[in-house]
Amino acid sequence: MHYIFRNTRYIDVIRGEVIEHRDIEIEDGKIKAIEGSNTLSGGEVIDGSNLLLVPGFVNAHTHLGMSYFRNYADDMDLNTWLTTAIWPLEAHLTGDDIYWASLLSMAEGIMSGTTTFCDMYYEMDRVADAALDIGMRGLLTRGLTDIDGQGEEKLEEVRMLYANCHGKGNGRLQVAPAPHAIYTCSGKYIKEIIGLAKEMDGIIHVHASETEKEVEDSLNEYKKTPVEYMCDLGLNDVHTIAAHCVHMREEEMDMVDSDKFFPVYNPSSNLKLASGFAPIKEFLDKGFKVALGTDGDSSNNNQNMLEEMHIASIVNKAVTMDPEAVSAKEVLRMATINGAEALGRADEIGSIEVGKRADIACFNLNTSSFTPLNNLISALCYSAQAEDVEHVLIDGEFVLRNRKFTRLNLDDVRENVERKFGELLERKALNDEMNLEN
Repeated sequence: MHYIFRNTRYIDVIRGEVIEHRDIEIEDGKIKAIEGSNTLSGGEVIDGSNLLLVPGFVNAHTHLGMSYFRNYADDMDLNTWLTTAIWPLEAHLTGDDIYWASLLSMAEGIMSGTTTFCDMYYEMDRVADAALDIGMRGLLTRGLTDIDGQGEEKLEEVRMLYANCHGKGNGRLQVAPAPHAIYTCSGKYIKEIIGLAKEMDGIIHVHASETEKEVEDSLNEYKKTPVEYMCDLGLNDVHTIAAHCVHMREEEMDMVDSDKFFPVYNPSSNLKLASGFAPIKEFLDKGFKVALGTDGDSSNNNQNMLEEMHIASIVNKAVTMDPEAVSAKEVLRMATINGAEALGRADEIGSIEVGKRADIACFNLNTSSFTPLNNLISALCYSAQAEDVEHVLIDGEFVLRNRKFTRLNLDDVRENVERKFGELLERKALNDEMNLEN
């Protein structure tokens, strides 16, 4: 596939600038050249004069298979939500269920400009199938717990997943282990997971300090905060994608290596579950590369990264009472190059540069959101809508073109998800009935 976007604009997220009047050539999955307008030739020429090319967004923390639970259990605290609503229904999910739910989440992400995800769930081989089918890039992290006595079996699943899926899809898919949290994993198990990560690519993905209860319970049980506790277990030895970090303290920030510890901000989920306000300005001031994520559909309730960018851009100003806190440029970096850093892939993706993979979201500038054409970086964070995404390329391939998917029929995906959810509810009801009889 060989394309030239003629006379277009793109965002240089490294410098925080909009570059105008450029030809961008894409060939063999990579950005081959960026030159002055009307200077490049060859391949299919696409008029880019009314487009804004943006590095594809990196959703650095999500649970793709949870789209069944969108609008299913809301207005609850995290612990009640998990134990009474989500976990009892999740117990009846099949691999096929997770395939369709993940495919729907991926489609929703692509339609808002997302090209890469970091997913924590299970039946991850089926998530891999969905990613390969839709053409998405992703880090597959099997959520690991040992409170059910099945910790070792899950570690073996990760080993098999790594053997079977790591590097598939022209390298788009990668695999890492994911200790769910300190309240679902024993200390011994977290040590085992860190050891497993070292056998792979040295990356783990974990929920950290999401709620006050998590921190209080950790202090009561271990006399340490969650991050301090995990550091004692070897956290500093691995590259850590740390979801939430809402109640992480300054002394913990000083305890970890900002080159290896990547907080992932999930503003919608934190607000909806009343988890609190993550100290994003403090993280940035200390040099952390904060990434951005949607969390799952059940706690957000969508996969729209533009919405996360919007909330991230405004809520920190109110929390800090500082209108200059967490600028649009910083938030755009969170959603792109910082997310790529968090996933260990900044040498491949996260910015529009010659030699990088062509993962690009193309925004239509002929929309209300971008009219008039003032600061386009501000527009992405404060006014842009998912409907403004015209095309999305991943690995130099159009996976969305003119708002239409090239690899799947979205109506078919929706119909399958609706049918599968009905079957899931029936299975749970039958199981509940049998338990009552017994």
